[in-house]
Amino acid sequence: MAEPERPRTEQPRLRPVPLIFEPAEAAGDPEHFFDLESIEDPRELLARATELTLAFRAATDRSVEFQAVAAAQLADPRRFDRLTTADIAERGGWTEDYAKKMVEFGRDLLRSGSEQAP
Repeated sequence: MAEPERPRTEQPRLRPVPLIFEPAEAAGDPEHFFDLESIEDPRELLARATELTLAFRAATDRSVEFQAVAAAQLADPRRFDRLTTADIAERGGWTEDYAKKMVEFGRDLLRSGSEQAP
């Protein structure tokens, strides 16, 4: 029998692997990507590429949480300068429906406290 999925609050937060600094001249080279092109051993290449993939996923998840909290704060009716979801959608490059979902997600994060909130 498969183990039931754990609620999001119980999952440990992944810490991304440190990203190697990309010097400006290397970042300008389209063939250069975190020095992966210089790794010749396929096992090492797979390991490092996987580390980077996990790091980027964790960074994306964390960024979305910050976006949601910011959206919720901007939509807070207690703010004299609050924004409508249409305004938030425009600033975020989202549809208005997505902005509404992000505001609600942000409110959930803020309600749940610092345990989940960024």
